[in-house]
Amino acid sequence: MAADTAERESAACDVAHGIVAEQPPERTLVAVFATPVAGFLLRYGADLGYHPVLVDPSGTEPAAVRDMPELDATTDVVVTDHHRAELGEVLKAALAWPARWIGVLGNPRHEGPHVAALTALGVAESDIARVHRPVGLNIGSRAPAEIAIATLAGLIAERNGRPGGFAF
Repeated sequence: MAADTAERESAACDVAHGIVAEQPPERTLVAVFATPVAGFLLRYGADLGYHPVLVDPSGTEPAAVRDMPELDATTDVVVTDHHRAELGEVLKAALAWPARWIGVLGNPRHEGPHVAALTALGVAESDIARVHRPVGLNIGSRAPAEIAIATLAGLIAERNGRPGGFAF
């Protein structure tokens, strides 16, 4: 067991020092709605090895796709605006696929509006429970870039089976 831990730590050090190139697993990050947070999520996500995709049903952003693409077990979906009228529809579309992770930004002290929106659309409670809220690590994020960093850190921690924060 100790040898396994030492080997993992050595491999991580080699990557950190640029001795060995990191080969991140193939994965996709879908940011829903063209918001400042989505812009940072996709920009930073690309640096982390994600294939970035912007979904915005309004079609106002030139780089956006209007409809939810096919999502597989390597896809993380982050809805970046919980006030949009299309919230329920885009989440229902995402839940129809086996996405690895689906979350909605928002204040954790209030029930997310996605619950009522999905319930009204007849989505099963078990599917609604697949939607994470809040998302990211609790670092006191205030600005869009900070929210994006906290969200991506949370996705990486969850993907790697870690609690996030400073617990090792």
